[in-house]
Amino acid sequence: MEYTIQRLSRLARISTRTLRYYDEIGILKPARINSSGYRVYGKNEVDRLQQILFYRELGVSLKSIKDIVTSPSFDGIKVLKEHYEKLLEKRGQLDLLISNVEKTIASKEGRTVMMDKEKFEGFKQKLVDDNEKMYGEEIREKYGNEAVNRSNTKVKGMSQEQFDEVTELGNEVMETLQAAFETGDPGGELAQKAADLHRKWLSFYWDNYTKEAHAGVAQMYVDDERFTAYYDKKQPGMAVFLRDAVFIYTGTKR
Repeated sequence: MEYTIQRLSRLARISTRTLRYYDEIGILKPARINSSGYRVYGKNEVDRLQQILFYRELGVSLKSIKDIVTSPSFDGIKVLKEHYEKLLEKRGQLDLLISNVEKTIASKEGRTVMMDKEKFEGFKQKLVDDNEKMYGEEIREKYGNEAVNRSNTKVKGMSQEQFDEVTELGNEVMETLQAAFETGDPGGELAQKAADLHRKWLSFYWDNYTKEAHAGVAQMYVDDERFTAYYDKKQPGMAVFLRDAVFIYTGTKR
């Protein structure tokens, strides 16, 4: 079956503007242009759009999606199986949150007693799942499955006080880093304070801190565009500034 851009837009519940943009960037070309100059999409294009929307739902960037779906080695069946596994993980996360809410309601109604630790299990699991979704592949490749699994277990085992502390510490790292960035000196007092706070923040997730690993993470913030985007969201160049501050802090030579 073939679809005009308007019909495919209605079928997929996305705008025609989005479909035109996908065409412009080469991620989803129409099967043909008809005699009236309108885009026409066939079965292959419908299947590709489904894959694109699956990836978008999982938070993958359009650039990465394009690299995946246009690769000569792209395997549609394999990708569907991967999507299936990811959706099962997402459902497990939602089930945990639903169970958490049910227990909270029962506790409020006096039907059960809910320990304080239980109240935040779903949120800690979500943090682990979100990090796995965004950075899991790269982190596991760099540090190995065993180290990452230990880190995830450490997060899920945090007390509420520890969870609050690491969350507040993460905010303090960003605030101090931003203030240090304005000085323009990665070796200055503020920048070195930011690097030290960053070390403390990492130590909540790592079993053992090393200067080499700290410097490696800081370099990854620059090498990986997703990490760079996170640190540069307020001021472009902050990822590089943090990397330089950490290199000085750890005595690492570039």
